Amino acid sequence: MDLGSNSFHLLIGRWRDGEIEIVERCSERVLLGEGVRASGRISDAAMARGLNCLSTFHALMRQHPVERYWALGTNTFRVARNAGDFIDAAAEQGVRISTISGVQEAVLIYAGVLSALPEDEARRLVVDIGGGSTEVIVGHGSDRLLTQSLPVGSVTWRDSYFAQGETTLDQVESGLEQGLADARSSFASIAPAVRAAGWDQALASSGTIKMLAGICNAHGFAEGEVSQEALLTLRPLFVTQAVSGGELAGLKERRRDLLLAGWCVLLGLMQAYEIEKICFSATALREGMLDFMVRNQRTLNITQEADLPGLRRPAQEL
Repeated sequence: MDLGSNSFHLLIGRWRDGEIEIVERCSERVLLGEGVRASGRISDAAMARGLNCLSTFHALMRQHPVERYWALGTNTFRVARNAGDFIDAAAEQGVRISTISGVQEAVLIYAGVLSALPEDEARRLVVDIGGGSTEVIVGHGSDRLLTQSLPVGSVTWRDSYFAQGETTLDQVESGLEQGLADARSSFASIAPAVRAAGWDQALASSGTIKMLAGICNAHGFAEGEVSQEALLTLRPLFVTQAVSGGELAGLKERRRDLLLAGWCVLLGLMQAYEIEKICFSATALREGMLDFMVRNQRTLNITQEADLPGLRRPAQEL
């Protein structure tokens, strides 16, 4: 279980003939991190949504002969003062949650993205834009050259720059300008290290890039990728959609409220690291978790492990 600030994900797999066979995949948008940046707490409403989702996940697990599970809490669990209350309530439902650091999250994300790529000598810049944080990894095959986690995410940027309620053209334009500038500044803090590591291909995983790649493709741009040109070209359409409403080709209704924030965060990242185009990776944290579980099943009781031993060892041992 990947318990993010925006969505919760469940992935159930079976190890067969040296490969992982996926037997169940489920995601639910719970917005656990909604308002956390301002209040420092998970709201009662978000708490209820998250626990209801875990109840659904637990029921799905009982439908399969699950021998071991791993439930990881990411950014919201790291920063919310009352995250312990959620963890305790989840335990009463039969789900034990381990909170991982941003660096540990980045390690697993890289492993997940790498699991779907060919073995070659390419250097890759991998980013994962979540609801509360963005993980940045530069790797050469299984070797990680840079691993960072930054407190920039689509939910926190939405809450900070695009408040709920009536939106005017001036408010939207102002939010875009400030949100983009602040995202670019945050990502620029590690830009020298990213340049020093060097990379041949840039990939991004999770919901924000998936949303923006789908919109870009629906408007005539290349499938499975996002370019700076596309984001800048489509900006007027995004503004119009935010001010006037209506349909936007490629945009799913449930992601509508994160459109502007996602635009700011992804474009800010691409500008900070001088990325002209970035490819979408369908695999991410949960695939990395599953891969790690399988490779450590004889020596690690992940079901009960809270401090994630072994995540700090060289990436090739994952």
